[in-house]
Amino acid sequence: MEQQERKKLLEVKNLKTYFKTDDGITKAVDDVSFTIYKGETVGIVGESGSGKSVTSLTMMRLIPNPPGFVAGGEILYHRKDGVVDLTKIDIEQMREYRGNEISMIFQEPMTSLNPVYTCGDQVAETILLHQNVSKQDAKQRTLDLFAQVELPDPPRIYNAYPHQLSGGQKQRVMIAMALSCNPNILIADEPTTALDVTVQKTILELMHDLRRKINASIVFITHDLGVIAEVADRVIVMYKGKIVEQGNVYDIFTNPKHPYTKSLLACRPPLDFRMHQLPVVSDFMEVAIDEEGNRTITEKEATVQEVVDKFKVKPSETIARLEDLKSKKPILEIKGLKTYFPTARNFFGKTTQWVKAVDDVSFNVYPGETLGLVGESGCGKTTLGRTILRLTEATAGEVFFEGEDILQVKKKRLTELRKDMQIIFQDPYSSLNPRMTIGNAILEPMKIHGMLENDQARRDKVIELLETVSLEARHFNRYPHEFSGGQRQRICVARALALKPRFIICDESVSALDVSVQAQVLNLLIDLRKEYNFTYIFISHDLSVVKFMSDRMVVMNKGKIEEMGSADEIYSNPKTEYTQKLISAIPKGHIEDIKMRMGR
Repeated sequence: MEQQERKKLLEVKNLKTYFKTDDGITKAVDDVSFTIYKGETVGIVGESGSGKSVTSLTMMRLIPNPPGFVAGGEILYHRKDGVVDLTKIDIEQMREYRGNEISMIFQEPMTSLNPVYTCGDQVAETILLHQNVSKQDAKQRTLDLFAQVELPDPPRIYNAYPHQLSGGQKQRVMIAMALSCNPNILIADEPTTALDVTVQKTILELMHDLRRKINASIVFITHDLGVIAEVADRVIVMYKGKIVEQGNVYDIFTNPKHPYTKSLLACRPPLDFRMHQLPVVSDFMEVAIDEEGNRTITEKEATVQEVVDKFKVKPSETIARLEDLKSKKPILEIKGLKTYFPTARNFFGKTTQWVKAVDDVSFNVYPGETLGLVGESGCGKTTLGRTILRLTEATAGEVFFEGEDILQVKKKRLTELRKDMQIIFQDPYSSLNPRMTIGNAILEPMKIHGMLENDQARRDKVIELLETVSLEARHFNRYPHEFSGGQRQRICVARALALKPRFIICDESVSALDVSVQAQVLNLLIDLRKEYNFTYIFISHDLSVVKFMSDRMVVMNKGKIEEMGSADEIYSNPKTEYTQKLISAIPKGHIEDIKMRMGR
């Protein structure tokens, strides 16, 4: 679309959104300016804390005041009868624009949907609130929207409650709600972050089709430049409340100017080659903060390609490592493992139906290996991990850890074995006690297992572990809520290390992290594997992350193993249709794909 043909819909000029905190004023959005044109998709990308979500919430006038407030700037909305500054109108007037003119899809649909109302009633309520229609017309409009966003059986979905739908279906309900009043601008805030790659792909395709059908503009917010490559026409890169770079998606990917943009591009796990470790932000720039809180960014000279080349692994190294691993006796042997859950019983209480979450699974894991476990939600990978550790009891089968069948040992022996077998959960916040300092959270398991002679020795060990995961001794007495998501995940890694385990299961342990923070945690896990010769099972729905981390890979589908082999071989030559579908759904960010999409 040529510049002169473009019609302005929204202009953000010198926007400043600040928050009052105990430590003073936080400049969440600091002098930001950009324009949204009719019919385009603008991607806003950056890490947590970059200001991208606060920018969108300010555009919707959803910033809670206090503590947040607009400290300056304009949000100019262009309508047929003139231009309105959305920062200057009162909340009652803003309600006329919110939903009707500008709509928003939030990151987590389960927290955005009311659990006590049916999905249909919630969408119909939005229509009744903004449009002068009858209840019957609102219901029919809702059913039409559910069909438009390709929900199966719209009448059933209309009467279903949020907990009865999958993550992808709930996200489609949220999209239907956002579209219910035919908005001119649709803001999508991380709408696919927690979804499987296959579900993510369908949501991205759906949004692309809807944009074309209704000629709306989309503001797509994400931390993943791979996703941006799939959907955006233009990209805005934010860092610490400021825009550091913006331009069309092709130019950003082929010729990034700012070192922060380069780091975001480089830290995504590659699919077509193997790396010793992932590049991180510090490989491209250094940040100095003066006493007044001002940042000075110093760019390092290296290009994206130079940094990536530095960490590449030779294919011969990968082959040699696999041969060395397989020459050892397995540390873990899984034989015919089954985990079934009853779903229906007859009058006499006998189970008549089962969900076969893990259905006759067998494989070995070798000392020092990382075995990747990948598949969509519901494939059984998390249940398999929990069953191996006996956090969920098996229905049948054997799990041998260093020759001992874990499924047959008594409770006392199982407690002893837990010292050698640890798990890092997906959500670090929910796996840490909010009332316990992180130092005590790491110290507690050492005390339970009688490690070291006294609490002082254990405290010294905790400080050593904190420093191992790039935290500091002063963090010992802080609580979980005082840390970022990436820091909390490091705390959970430190807690898992405290007992000196030989085997660790990482269950979706980086799926909720920004790509740059994710790269740091993945690098940490690899460094720890080298230093302590850990054995990992790495569970994820993200095949690119699993491929980077793993020596071998197990693909699961409906409780069974779909295929198994070296990570490189499965990616380059998938044997089954299911694995091919998983791989094809990964946002790859290839320049040729962007070029084709943009008609270049």
